[in-house]
Amino acid sequence: MKASFLATAALAALAVAGLAQAASATTIGVTMDKFDDNFLTSVRNAITDETKAKGISIQVEDANDDTGKQISQIQNFIAQKVDAIIVNPVDTSATPKMTQLAVAAKIPLVYVNRKPEDKQLPPGVAFVGSDEKVSGTLEAEELVKCLGGKGNIVIMEGQLSNNAALDRTADVEAVVAKNPGIKVVEKQTAEWDRNKAIDLMNNWITTGDKINGVAANNDEMAVGAILALKQAGQDPKSMCIGGIDATADGLAEVQNGNLYVTVFQNAKGQGKGAVDTALSLIKGDKVPSFVDVPFEKVTKENYKNYMNK
Repeated sequence: MKASFLATAALAALAVAGLAQAASATTIGVTMDKFDDNFLTSVRNAITDETKAKGISIQVEDANDDTGKQISQIQNFIAQKVDAIIVNPVDTSATPKMTQLAVAAKIPLVYVNRKPEDKQLPPGVAFVGSDEKVSGTLEAEELVKCLGGKGNIVIMEGQLSNNAALDRTADVEAVVAKNPGIKVVEKQTAEWDRNKAIDLMNNWITTGDKINGVAANNDEMAVGAILALKQAGQDPKSMCIGGIDATADGLAEVQNGNLYVTVFQNAKGQGKGAVDTALSLIKGDKVPSFVDVPFEKVTKENYKNYMNK
């Protein structure tokens, strides 16, 4: 009896070791648009945490906002014969080429956070992210409330090569179109960047029309607008300012009363979802082409619920 028990225990231990070895043998290549973006850093950290928890090897590369470099990174992953590739695209118009490369190599591909522009994703390819048509709408509806239905607003756009920037701006404009008392007086890209947003807002303050509100495509640019107003000796609280992402800095500005609204985009949910989807594709499971991680509106009333998210 004792010998039988020991044999069974030994077999179990071998099975566990085998599973652990199989997990560690799985490698995922990850290429991110850029490392120095607060929100994308949260996505990347979530990917790293999830793969570490599952005992999976990853190789994470910074594309430095360079599409050519990102395509080269994908080609390197393919040459290394990784088991799956996760891509946060620099330029969403370049995703058909990326999809073609992965499909030809028969390697599962997961786009995360930024929706690919492929007309249709083939089997073995999926997108994990949030429906951008919701984000700008939630932001703009709150700004309309803040403005009382009248006033001039400016729109700070992300990179125009990115579908998220285009969708978020279109959403804001659609809401404004339903509110004739509100007018978009300026619209320009600050490329998701805080410092560029500071420069852009400074320019609008000194040369533009009277501004009552700012609809920024992300929190980084909204924070840039707030800093520019402070530098100009203006109180950000006197203006209706909105952002998207609910980053730590964005939430701090909501707490301070400088940011009227932001929209929670679940970075951890996207990062974890990208890893889980990649593993499902590796196993050959059927997965939807779009794995939705919903947006949520964040204001002074509920921001505390998001401080640890």
